[in-house]
Amino acid sequence: MPTSIEPAPLGLSFLGAAGEVTGSCFRVDGDGVRFLVDCGLFQGGRDADAKNASALDFDVKALDFVILTHAHIDHSGLLPRLAARGFRGPIYATPATIDLLGVMLPDSAHIQEKDAEWAREREADSRRHAADRRPHAGGYPTDSVERTEPLYTVAEAEACLRQLTPVAYDRMFVPHPGVRFRFRDAGHILGAAIAEVWIDTARGARKLVFSGDLGQPGRPIMADPTPISEADALVVESTYGDRLHKTLASTYDEIGRVLTATLPHGNVLIPSFAVGRTQEVLHVLADLVRQGRSPDLTIFVDSPLATKATEITAKYAAALDRESRDVGAWRAQHKDRVRVLFTETPQDSMAINNITRGAVIVAASGMCEGGRIRHHLKRNLPRAECAIVFTGFQAGGTLGRQIVDGATRVRLFRDDVPVRASVHTIGGLSAHGDQGALLGWLSAFHRAPTRTFVVHGERETAAGFADVVRERLGWTSVEVPQRGDRVRIE
Repeated sequence: MPTSIEPAPLGLSFLGAAGEVTGSCFRVDGDGVRFLVDCGLFQGGRDADAKNASALDFDVKALDFVILTHAHIDHSGLLPRLAARGFRGPIYATPATIDLLGVMLPDSAHIQEKDAEWAREREADSRRHAADRRPHAGGYPTDSVERTEPLYTVAEAEACLRQLTPVAYDRMFVPHPGVRFRFRDAGHILGAAIAEVWIDTARGARKLVFSGDLGQPGRPIMADPTPISEADALVVESTYGDRLHKTLASTYDEIGRVLTATLPHGNVLIPSFAVGRTQEVLHVLADLVRQGRSPDLTIFVDSPLATKATEITAKYAAALDRESRDVGAWRAQHKDRVRVLFTETPQDSMAINNITRGAVIVAASGMCEGGRIRHHLKRNLPRAECAIVFTGFQAGGTLGRQIVDGATRVRLFRDDVPVRASVHTIGGLSAHGDQGALLGWLSAFHRAPTRTFVVHGERETAAGFADVVRERLGWTSVEVPQRGDRVRIE
């Protein structure tokens, strides 16, 4: 008798953002199909570089396609490495995400090339501490890693962009025989999506839902996350699954107080992710002036990437909420009250160092791991009359996390820098939903998914949120995978 061949089981592998926040990457293996959802860079912590170097340690040429939820580098930053290692298939993303990646991936590659170049120079000239004197990307040296070769080059990043394929929200798309998917608005940043994926199996179609990063309902600029009603398997983020954000009203109050108290005597620094957060911060600052809750402002946006991302956001202005359009119109009529200056050259950036009071400085990176914010921190952290305002998540191991956790001294460019400036954490502007928002989104499911996997949260946070989901929603199959785990989706 002929032997029947059992179809390959549907498998899900957790290659990143499992037990941690960064490095989002999930591989789906079905009968005759293999694809990734996200392909992100690991960030923060001493082992991030080793993780990035060893990531994608499988046959990437066997992948059929990639589904990308949004542009943030912890979700997209290894795409050029994936392509450089031989992946030639399409990468599906929303049109806005593709526009953002056009500036973000080459920027990421440029930083890596410069870091690798700097590491080689350190290796060759360490005795004379050349790193303290020679210019780096953007005109500054940075605390570089020891990796002397970049993960990928600017040329590889630009080549990868040719594989991007746009898919609009709410459109059912067939990327491969037996597979369908649909993007829904995640309300996180411009272009961010929830991915609903249907895969045909020998026992019928199975639906997998990947939340991506979910936004906080009621935030300015972005729409609320789209509710999803059903899934056989759900992969859900938990970045802030252990806390509730402050209300937007209290957030406005706190930022207004910081600006009013600080600017007559010092500067206000806002480490900000170039994409999403910077644009939201500009909206809030302008709205505070409009409402008379802040003095007139001079704001320096010291990030070439943020400048480009702001231009892309303006391109999609029709998709933003009504309040954002109203504040934008007011800003256009009151440019003397909210002066926004985008730095274009390293010299422009360095000139900000001469300003001792009255400036709001918004600069990348959001976790203070690189970029121009580190130089402004070195200049302003020791000054008690200044303030540092954090508006986003600070991953473990990052400089931002050290400051938020109360460090009295930090290491910047091989110098010990005292922390005397006041430090403020403004959770109400987070692009990630808090515990209540996540539970509210999950509550829209008509029935519990057969299996739910809690990811994109630090280990204790993810485990705690899984417990909350079991207790509050009565879902019995809620798991917290770790990096490298592979499960079967029955």
